[in-house]
Amino acid sequence: MAEFVVGPRLYSCWNCRNHVSLHDDGKNGRAFLFSHAMNVVLGTKEDRNLLTGLHTVADIYCGDCREILGWKYERAYEASQKYKEGKFILEKCKIVKENW
Repeated sequence: MAEFVVGPRLYSCWNCRNHVSLHDDGKNGRAFLFSHAMNVVLGTKEDRNLLTGLHTVADIYCGDCREILGWKYERAYEASQKYKEGKFILEKCKIVKENW
């Protein structure tokens, strides 16, 4: 009898299926806020005025196909947003679920 092993629940790039984050590292909202991301490349840091205020962010790209997947919060200027610093946003339309 074959043993069925389920791996961790992952999110992958919608374009090439490169694994980019673990489900357990994220929080759900309009997009997913993750503590960690893997197999991604960071773009140039820039200040952006987002819905929650001014932030310094860097776009993140899939490490394989270079599809833009979201961004990394480098700095939050509002005290209430400081918890986002160092975290990653992966846009729901840019990732797919694996091992669910």
